[in-house]
Amino acid sequence: MSYKATLTAMKPQVKSFNTAIADTAQGFGAIAKSVSNDGALTHKAKELIALGIAVAIRCEPCILFHTEALVRLGATREEIAETLAVCVEMGGGPGVMYGTKALAAFDEFSA
Repeated sequence: MSYKATLTAMKPQVKSFNTAIADTAQGFGAIAKSVSNDGALTHKAKELIALGIAVAIRCEPCILFHTEALVRLGATREEIAETLAVCVEMGGGPGVMYGTKALAAFDEFSA
């Protein structure tokens, strides 16, 4: 299974869904944009938090979107791994299983 292929296949589906719920998607997009800048936390730090939450709630598509963003933002494998270690601390076994997916996705997106 390729995480890149999975994410590539999802993007048109997300776009189609967003078109179907245009007002809601526009509101959600505004929320996403409001946290995508540096503030008290850097954009990268916010994406690391988002990745941690994605792992904690076991949302594989969220893991892929946030991991791809972290690669674009220059996150290191060590930063990803440390974020995932916190997920394991807070989430136990599921943190291990979904953390594994997140690290594999990072490796694939970074290649």
